[in-house]
Amino acid sequence: MTSYTNPDIVGDSPAWMSFIWISFTVSMTLMIIGIYYLPVDWWIRGYLYMGTLFLTASTLTLSKALRDRHEHDRMINRLKSARTEQVLSKYEG
Repeated sequence: MTSYTNPDIVGDSPAWMSFIWISFTVSMTLMIIGIYYLPVDWWIRGYLYMGTLFLTASTLTLSKALRDRHEHDRMINRLKSARTEQVLSKYEG
């Protein structure tokens, strides 16, 4: 009889997490500095800062929503597998 086992859960490595945070920090910093030094009026800079803020916030929200959807689908698949395993074990035994 084959029993259902949870796959090993492997998280992201510390090196990958460091790369993500460093990339985010560097890109955001360079964007803010780039906007600051643009030879334009203050209201155009404000518009670009606001756009950068909203784009960053919506990107973070989108990535969280995609991750939540993936976790939901994974949980549903695990539940279906567990139910199938339970039915099979009753049917075999």
